[in-house]
Amino acid sequence: MISAHSAHQALYQSFQRDQWSELRNSVPMTLNEKDLEQLKGINERLSLAEVTDIYLPLSRLLNLIIKSKQQRSRVLGQFLNNEQPKTPYIISIAGSVAVGKSTTARILQALLQQWPEHPKVELLTTDGFLYPLAELKQKGLMQRKGFPESYDMKMLVDFISDIKSGKANVNAPLYSHLSYDRITDKQQSVVQPDILILEGLNVLQTGLDSSIQTHQPFVSDFVDFSIYVDADYDLLKQWYIERFLQFRDGAFANKNSYFHHYASLNDPTANDIAENIWDTINGPNLVQNILPTRERAHLILRKGRDHLMNQVLLRK
Repeated sequence: MISAHSAHQALYQSFQRDQWSELRNSVPMTLNEKDLEQLKGINERLSLAEVTDIYLPLSRLLNLIIKSKQQRSRVLGQFLNNEQPKTPYIISIAGSVAVGKSTTARILQALLQQWPEHPKVELLTTDGFLYPLAELKQKGLMQRKGFPESYDMKMLVDFISDIKSGKANVNAPLYSHLSYDRITDKQQSVVQPDILILEGLNVLQTGLDSSIQTHQPFVSDFVDFSIYVDADYDLLKQWYIERFLQFRDGAFANKNSYFHHYASLNDPTANDIAENIWDTINGPNLVQNILPTRERAHLILRKGRDHLMNQVLLRK
């Protein structure tokens, strides 16, 4: 049996932080400390050094790849003697709950939209495609929220298909972490972006992950470049518990929050509840559905104990 380490060596070029940082190649820093405060998520430790060492080289790589794709489209149009329809370049970001996918997505959006070749960069999370709470309860999926079956995959695939076909205006459902439910009176309008960043737990899923034979398309079929944000299991569990405790004093304190009943918990009780949620829902989902898709990513960002990236794996 091939070990995970051997598989990484066969599929990826590995860069330590200092090696990857050198590939920035003088790309200028366009963000400041105030920008980072707005971009980072709960329990994230984000610094200008992290953006400089990790995200600026990644921004440069993606810009080179996207420019190449744009050039190919122009060549094809010249060959066919017609103008090719504008289709966005789609970047997906996957990984566990609490690993920092949303922060990675927001930083990439902020950096990529600074390049003149693709100034319009949209960011969308797949949370809005979770079935509404009422439907999850009806289907008996409340304890499986975040698992692949808790998403309206047809709606998500239809959305991404319309985006990729160049449709002028495509609406996507939005999600409220306060009500823990899909928002019914508001949608996100996506109007022909140069780049669409799609962030979610299961965006690397394919037909290989289905328990039954299926020929239906998956989100991953439409993605041009995929990123997996990775960390050791024990760290992810620790970060989830720490984030839960911070939410208890923050979002959960809002009387309109779905989780308001957690706001008054003392530390030991809150810690036990968070650990139980991880052990029964988020942990199993990671092991069964998310982690097995990691080696499909074009790029893996590995985080260490301090939440900072310490290794980058780029598919050969």
